[in-house]
Amino acid sequence: MKFSLIICTYMRPKPLLELLLPKAFGTVLGQTVCPDEILIIDGSTNKETEMILKENHFENLHYFLVPPEHRGLTRQRNYGIERVGNEMEIVCFLDDDTVLEVDYFEQLLKTYEIHPEALGVGGYIVNESQCEFVGYDYQAKIDEYYYDGWKRKEGSRFLLRKRLGLDSDCPPGFSPTFSHGRSVGFLPPSGKTYEVEQLMGGVSSFKKSVFNTLQFSTYFEGYGLYEDADFTLRLAKTGKLYVNTAAKLGHFHNPSGRPNQYQYGVMVVRNGWYVWRIKNPKPVLKSKLKWHSITILLTLIRFSNTFTTTNRKQAFTEAMGRTVGWLSLLLNKPKINSLNKI
Repeated sequence: MKFSLIICTYMRPKPLLELLLPKAFGTVLGQTVCPDEILIIDGSTNKETEMILKENHFENLHYFLVPPEHRGLTRQRNYGIERVGNEMEIVCFLDDDTVLEVDYFEQLLKTYEIHPEALGVGGYIVNESQCEFVGYDYQAKIDEYYYDGWKRKEGSRFLLRKRLGLDSDCPPGFSPTFSHGRSVGFLPPSGKTYEVEQLMGGVSSFKKSVFNTLQFSTYFEGYGLYEDADFTLRLAKTGKLYVNTAAKLGHFHNPSGRPNQYQYGVMVVRNGWYVWRIKNPKPVLKSKLKWHSITILLTLIRFSNTFTTTNRKQAFTEAMGRTVGWLSLLLNKPKINSLNKI
């Protein structure tokens, strides 16, 4: 299968170079199977990324410095998709601050062979999962999350949600009717492939044919929080999506290019509401109450972090952003573009 790799980047020349370097372990060009083409879609406001790529020649790499009207994660992804070679069958996306295991792409492509019906396949982030295999008869404690024979320590947010009857009632990678589900990051490192309805955009791949009818929504500006959930929830209504936990990589969140905590807090709530309504345009009253209850609960937890963590300013500003984001829903809800719905 011929495949293209799209890396959307913004003001991160050094992490991008480290991801690409051909002979280093864990890089794109050190893989057992390498992309047939690499498209770098750069939204930077300077020439540093362009210069560093000119100084280091990479075969089959095509660099694009996008004009201002195409900056932002979703616009850059759509820009890249339009420039994928006609002979490509699969389009992969990677964040520029990831580190791959040597057979990452090989495992992704193998999933399409085993599951030819798959429209998309995601990789598995290993450094964000701390699980222990305990067998299939294990009875989990309330402060543990258990799935498919593996357990992990339950985070304080989900533990509180459990106690209040607000936990997700779906497997990881599926969205409940009240949203606020568990991400694919809650899948265990079992080496198995799991069906899901959501993928993480920065470690995802799709059949090129899906872009004949779908694109990433331009509702999501700039950083584009939850744009991947929006796209894959819409795509899952038309076919199968999978996560292959044998396709492993690390994600090391580089702070450059990220929004400030206040803006992030606003986006968490407003974009979260948008994604919830994309899948559930007419939720019942119980689902509405749960969505708002969890949103308020998470905001209160962030406020409490002002007193319980060392990053007090960040916690407070994010909590303020979440509060403003929630209050704004009372007066100005996001408009769901019917063109983005399936």
